[in-house]
Amino acid sequence: MREESDTRDVAAAKIAARQHGVVAVAQLHKVRLDKSAISRRAKCGRLHRVHHGVYAVGHRGLSLHGRFMAAVLASGEGAVLSHGCAAVLWGLLRPLDGPIHVSVPTTAGLKKRRGIHLHRTPAVGRTTTYRRNIPVTTVARTIEDLRRTSFPSRLIRRAIRQAELMGLRLDGIESDRTRSDLETFFLEFCRRHGLPEPEVNVKLGHWEVDFLWRTQRLVVETDCWTYHRGSVAFEDDHARELDLRTAGFEVLRFTDKQLEEEPARVLADVRRALQRAA
Repeated sequence: MREESDTRDVAAAKIAARQHGVVAVAQLHKVRLDKSAISRRAKCGRLHRVHHGVYAVGHRGLSLHGRFMAAVLASGEGAVLSHGCAAVLWGLLRPLDGPIHVSVPTTAGLKKRRGIHLHRTPAVGRTTTYRRNIPVTTVARTIEDLRRTSFPSRLIRRAIRQAELMGLRLDGIESDRTRSDLETFFLEFCRRHGLPEPEVNVKLGHWEVDFLWRTQRLVVETDCWTYHRGSVAFEDDHARELDLRTAGFEVLRFTDKQLEEEPARVLADVRRALQRAA
């Protein structure tokens, strides 16, 4: 009898190992652990309740992925990680505070779970995949979901930029090609003041420039102390500027502080440079 019990525990542990340390009650039943057997193991510390119907095996110290998996398992058949939590799982954003977001085909029969935010999404199965063995919305669907909610726009832009850097598919998702909030701010600045639309983050010779008006041979670089504080970055910036000027391009450089505190001067500077080249 003892050997049979050990065999069942090994089977449960194998399932949990594939699921970041957690297992659903339905899966325990499949390895012949009934309600009383589960209760005994919970009392002696072999199983630890995470949500109704979901247990951690062996210990309570779940990783972030373990908590994601537990929330999905607790949300029933067809449930997938979604919204900001899906963006975190894909590596597009850093871990976020708050409940774990899960999309389900239907909320019928589901009770509210503490720490889980459910989204009723009937066709979610069409945009579901797996990452780290966790059911999750695709990258494109994840970003679409974020756009439909009150999720901060700066974090949505950050998620899109990170997806592009990682080479992930973004079917149907438009991008402004900016790589930082400062670049996005400057692009919006140009649009707000009726400046011609520049090319964004493009190759010019063997350098990549932030903004380019090719016909007017004007380059604008936007600098933030966070990204331009080292000696190597300082030398690269000046080498790039010298090469571009030698090739006949005018180079203007603005800091985040100048854009925020002296927008009129920045606008006048860019307009003068564009008019000189017209």
